[in-house]
Amino acid sequence: MFGVSLTELAVIALVAVLVLGPDRLPDLARQAARFLSQARKMATNARDELRTELGPDYADLELRDLDPRVIVRKHLAEAMTEVEQEEQRTAPATLAVGQLPPYDVEAT
Repeated sequence: MFGVSLTELAVIALVAVLVLGPDRLPDLARQAARFLSQARKMATNARDELRTELGPDYADLELRDLDPRVIVRKHLAEAMTEVEQEEQRTAPATLAVGQLPPYDVEAT
C-alpha cells in the first residue's frame, strides 16, 4: 500500500502517538477516515456522472482510463501490436531445408 512497509507504518504510528498524544489521536484518525470516505464518494460520483453524460458507449469508463500515462501506454501498445502484425504479414516465407532462395538474373 503506497510503498510503505509494516515497520515504516509502525514508526509513523509511534511518532504520531508521541507528537499528538494518545488523547487526540483517535479523533484525528476518525477525521482522516471521514475525509477519505468523502473523497472516495466524490470520485465515485464524478465517475458515475461522466458515465451518464457520455452515454452507454462509455458505461465501462474508469477514472484511471483518463490518466494521460494510461492513454499513451494504451496507444503505444496498440501501435506496437500493429507493427508486429504487419511484420508477420510481410515477412518472407521461410525456406525448406535444401531449398534455394529465388534468383533474379536481371537484379544481378
